[in-house]
Amino acid sequence: MAIENVVIIGSGPAGWSAAIYAARAQLDPLVFEGAITEENRLAGTLPLGQLSLTTEVENYAGFPAGNVEHYLADALSADRAEPLLYALKQRRKHAAHSHQEAITGPELMELMRQQALNFGTRVETDDIVRVDFKSRPFKLLASSGQSVEARTVIVATGARANYLGLASEENYKNRGVSACAVCDGALPRFRNKPLVVVGGGDSAVEEATYLAKFASVVHLVHRRDQLRASKIMVERAISNPKIQINWNTAVDEIVGNDKDGVTGARLVDTTGKGTREVEASGVFMAIGHTPNTRFLEGQLQLNDQGYVVWKEPFRTITSRPGVFAAGDVADDYYRQAVTSAGTGCMAALDAERYLAHAP
Repeated sequence: MAIENVVIIGSGPAGWSAAIYAARAQLDPLVFEGAITEENRLAGTLPLGQLSLTTEVENYAGFPAGNVEHYLADALSADRAEPLLYALKQRRKHAAHSHQEAITGPELMELMRQQALNFGTRVETDDIVRVDFKSRPFKLLASSGQSVEARTVIVATGARANYLGLASEENYKNRGVSACAVCDGALPRFRNKPLVVVGGGDSAVEEATYLAKFASVVHLVHRRDQLRASKIMVERAISNPKIQINWNTAVDEIVGNDKDGVTGARLVDTTGKGTREVEASGVFMAIGHTPNTRFLEGQLQLNDQGYVVWKEPFRTITSRPGVFAAGDVADDYYRQAVTSAGTGCMAALDAERYLAHAP
């Protein structure tokens, strides 16, 4: 069995960025992009990462709004471009404009994937389900039964947003339901409209405060009678005239229709005082994220939330020399596509330098 120089696990912005850099360094990287299964669909861990589940991406540098149709058709193979072009035509049917679109998450990820392929990256559409980082070369086992040995590994499996588990929530994802205010909050569908934020910690207050810049009002929905957020964040929420805190309240159902997407939310009083409906064009979940690290099974040091720990500041080095981590799997703070891509670059450079000095 040939030993791989670099195996990259994951296919979001971090994984493809790492692949591009590793391929250009002639390390012949192998990417396990994930399997296309119903289990992965329900868990939000299909190939191309969380960004493939978003619509417009307006904050990734280098992709201003424009007519992306011809570029997609030219840059991608026909089988990869066809579903994107079909989705583009469908969006145009319902859009107020006909030529100026921001790049979407799926489009951006397909372009990243193609760029990695252009430099010789090899891709397996499979999940890595078990690893052994305690012996060398490192050993990885895929769900198909395939086993691989590697001199270095880059873990870029990301983190998935936590949701409430409502059927209506699944139905309206990317049509008003979001788990990232910074990613989506400035989109036209949310501007000067009432919005709902679900959660009670610092992240929820941060999301509500950010959205208050654009929304007419933000309903912060929390199931208890006090926020879990820090004191300064609580004061910030209470003092913001655009934020209305709904105490002892939970989202019972997300309301909407096929044409408009989300139009409101049905709220239930957790003390038994019934339900009521609020108008909203968006519902933002701020109830945490779960890093995709279960397959590591104690092979790397994780923090209390399950994220991979970087052992040196500004380095992607993990607790196991030769294993690097990039993107949201190691980032519980920023969680942005551009920061993930940046750490993917860092991980590839770290792996290249490690290989250059390895005995």
